[in-house]
Amino acid sequence: MRHGKKINHLGRKTAHRKSMLANMACSLIEHKRINTTVAKAKALRVFVEPLVTKSKEDTTHNRRLVFSKLRDKDSVSELFREVAPKVADRPGGYTRVIKLGNRLGDNADMAMIELVDYNETYNLEKPEKKKSTRRAGKKKSTTDSPAPQAETKSEDTSSESKEDKKEE
Repeated sequence: MRHGKKINHLGRKTAHRKSMLANMACSLIEHKRINTTVAKAKALRVFVEPLVTKSKEDTTHNRRLVFSKLRDKDSVSELFREVAPKVADRPGGYTRVIKLGNRLGDNADMAMIELVDYNETYNLEKPEKKKSTRRAGKKKSTTDSPAPQAETKSEDTSSESKEDKKEE
């Protein structure tokens, strides 16, 4: 039974797990995207998202709280300087986990975890297309006017030929 089991222990002791998640979080903040197993990616998401939320408000207290988890001065400064302004208007969901398939050596489920606002493929800000309608509107007058004149001439010539036949 899983009573009270809120986190995935990842088969490690507490100190090893905290160090591993801190290192992975630093790599994620530095590179904006890392490849790991699905279980570690999901555990990292739970670890990183509260830190990103804290970084949105740049205070000394928040910096110290984040530093106590990450233990890397460069990652903390990059989180507060670059990542936080980019995610300032986002209410949550700063990371995305994309499953990649199985690893060749041990067949482990692999995933890519990335910061959402740094992926150019999935960004919502796409270049706007020029507006075009699918309804049949008025076309250029030069193309419409010659066609009816040609039809009337052909009708006139056909009616003349019928009259000629009648007279004969």
